[in-house]
Parts: sequence; C-alpha cells; structure tokens
Amino acid sequence: MRKAILLLSSLFTGLGAYAQDSTSATPGKFTFSGYMDTYYWGNFNNPKSQSNLGLNGSGPGNARAFDQKAGQFGIGLVQAKAMYTADKVDAVIDLTFGPFADLGNYGNYLGPLGGGSTALTIKQAYIVFKATPKLSFTAGQFGTHIGYEVIDAPVNYNYSLSNLFNNGPFYHIGLKGQYTFSDRAYLMLGVVNNVDNLYDNNKKKGLIGQFFFSPVSNWNVYLNAIASNEASQDVNGVKADDASYMLFDLTTTYQITDKFFLGLNAATGSQKGDYQGVGGPSTSKTWGGVAVYTNYAFTDKFGLGLRYETFDNKSGVRGLTDAAGNGASVNSITITGNITAADGHVLLKPEFRLDSYSADKFEKNDGSLTPSQATLGMAAIFKF
Repeated sequence: MRKAILLLSSLFTGLGAYAQDSTSATPGKFTFSGYMDTYYWGNFNNPKSQSNLGLNGSGPGNARAFDQKAGQFGIGLVQAKAMYTADKVDAVIDLTFGPFADLGNYGNYLGPLGGGSTALTIKQAYIVFKATPKLSFTAGQFGTHIGYEVIDAPVNYNYSLSNLFNNGPFYHIGLKGQYTFSDRAYLMLGVVNNVDNLYDNNKKKGLIGQFFFSPVSNWNVYLNAIASNEASQDVNGVKADDASYMLFDLTTTYQITDKFFLGLNAATGSQKGDYQGVGGPSTSKTWGGVAVYTNYAFTDKFGLGLRYETFDNKSGVRGLTDAAGNGASVNSITITGNITAADGHVLLKPEFRLDSYSADKFEKNDGSLTPSQATLGMAAIFKF
C-alpha cells in the first residue's frame, strides 16, 4: 500500500502542475466513430449444442472468447465512440452493445439494485489530463494494456480471439500516468481496482505498468505487467491478504515491408488463494502462452494472415479446461482473409480455425468426444 500511496502522490503532484497552466489556445475537436459486426460460423464437429465452447465451456477463459455460436448467424458488437481532444485534455466515451459487449463486461452483470447493469454498455470512459507535452494522466475506465489483441473487431487482423486474450484482463478502472521520453520510448504506471470488475472487492489496489520502446523504425516492443490482490474481503474466513494475481506480458510487432508484418505475444501469469470469491489454490499456480502473428497484403484490398498459439493451463487455475473440467493445454492455428470493400467501410473476414486440446474437449453430433475442433466462417464488419 505504501508503494501505491507514493505513486498516487507523484501523480497528483503532476496534476498540480497541470492546473497551473490550464488555458488552451487551440479549440478542442470532437469526433464520433464506431462499428458493428455480424458473423456465421460452421463447426465441422456439428455439435448438438451449436456451441464452439466445448464441454465445460461456461464463462470466460474457455475454448472461444466471443464467437461462441456454431451453425447459426450471430451479431457481435455495436460500438458508439465519442472523443474530445484539446491541447490540455482528452475525453473518451466508448459505449458498446450486444452479446460481445456483455461478455467483455462479464464482471458487471448485476447492477447495485440486483438487476441488469447499465455498466455493461461502458467499454471505456476516461479523461486524459496533459500536464506537459511529455507527462499525462488518465482517470476512469480504460482498456487493458496487456496483450496483443483488443475487443474491437476492426483493429484485430483475425476475427476470433486468442486464448491469451480470453484469459484477460479486459479493462481497468483507476488512475495511470505516462511519461514520454521520446517518440521511441515511454513509461506508464498506474493504480487500479481489481481485475475486470467495476467495483473493488477488497481494500487492496492493483498496480499496472507498461514500458514501450522502438529499437528501430517499424519495430515496437511493449513490456506489460499487473499485480493485484483479488481475494474477496472476509469471505469464507479468507482475508484479503490471502490471494494474489500477477501477469507479465510481452507484445512486439515488426512491419518488415509495406506488405509483410510479424507480431508476437507471450505471457505468463500466476495466482493463489480465494480469487474474487470463487475459491482457489493456497499455493501459487501458473499459466501462460505464446502467439505468433503474420500477415501479407497482396493488394490494398486483400490480405491473408496466420496466427499460431499455444496456451498452457494444465495447473487448472484458469477457466480453460478439458471436457472433464481438468486443466488443459491447447494449440490453435487460425487463417484469416481480410477483404476491404465500400471505400474502406466494410471489412470481410473469412476464417478457418483449428483448436487441438491435450484431452477430450469437444462434442460431436453423435455425442462422442474429441480433443479437437475445426471451424470455418465469415465475419462482416461495418465501421465509420
């Protein structure tokens, strides 16, 4: 806690400097953007459940993050994003609706009165104070700095999301500061509530950090971390000091030529104790994975991308399990086409994905089990 207090003290010192020079000579600019997506996914196992999750596939962390339905048409997410930008302040209100929005806000399914929560619609809502040209502070709810992929379908090359993404975190609520050393390096540190929940479930705060540097032109490297106490306060006799959650993440991208791109995401995490009130191991257990990305633009309207990922949760500490509910590992290959149409407003993403688990995971139409599944489908995304 002392570290958190010291960090907050330094952040508010910078805010004081901002307050002394709060006039802006340039009028602010308001922008509005958004997207919607729809998809159809066929599953070669032809599961009776019409699900891509596999058996024991409930909640975040299982076989597929958002594209969970098989053999039927689906709506993903509808986004409406407003942004105000000025010399001294930025503000973002990023609202989302639909099945994927609910899944991304899985920790906020109940409102304070026990009914459905309007917080489900808030993907991001934050203010950026620009204390100096190099120092800024962000307060509110913002997307996580962890990982390679994001919730926004137009940003990702692949439509289906990796297991590294699926095991989170998705967002944070708190205060962070960023200092830019140059156009090739910055450092971000912050204090946040617990992972993927609107309200903190104990009196402890999490610490987040990111160091970005660019060794050469077109090569970006992000070193990311989060450490948080995730125990529910005094639940089942477990005190808040009895649990921990830590995640270290490396994300790097390299635009080798105008047409050829490479990316990598590697992460390792650990947790112990009563994680957010759902129970857990008394000793620390780990999980982790690596994903490699590559894509090639054949023309300005068509490209092809490949993602290979391996993810290990044999400790069983995360949600990714086999059909028996035990921890498992998985290797996945995803091939995605990107077709641009309608003056760049429409993206078509035909995609094939193969998931191979370390044990039986998926059902077939005859009720038997298999460790693998293959899906083939198409996503259509409209953006503005």
